Amino acid sequence: MFSLFGFSTRFIAKILSRHHSTIARELSRNKSKDFYHAETAQSLYTKRRMSNFPKDKFSDIIGQIISDKITEKLSPEQIVHTVLNGIIFLKTIYKWIY
Repeated sequence: MFSLFGFSTRFIAKILSRHHSTIARELSRNKSKDFYHAETAQSLYTKRRMSNFPKDKFSDIIGQIISDKITEKLSPEQIVHTVLNGIIFLKTIYKWIY
């Protein structure tokens, strides 16, 4: 059992009204040499969340093709069915436009 400043995870959990496994996970994710700093933990959390977003469904090249074809007055339907031949879905183009 991990202890922080001599307190068990169960004791900390009881004070914070959380489950002891929640406290243990938080400490194991964010401890640094047996010390826990809330500011550091928050910045690590933010960094993990930013890297967790799904990647774009198309590359910069396809994005440039879409942009060029829209300026040429092609509709998203025309782009999907002619230029890109079903490489991406129509909804993806609309999301990119918005």
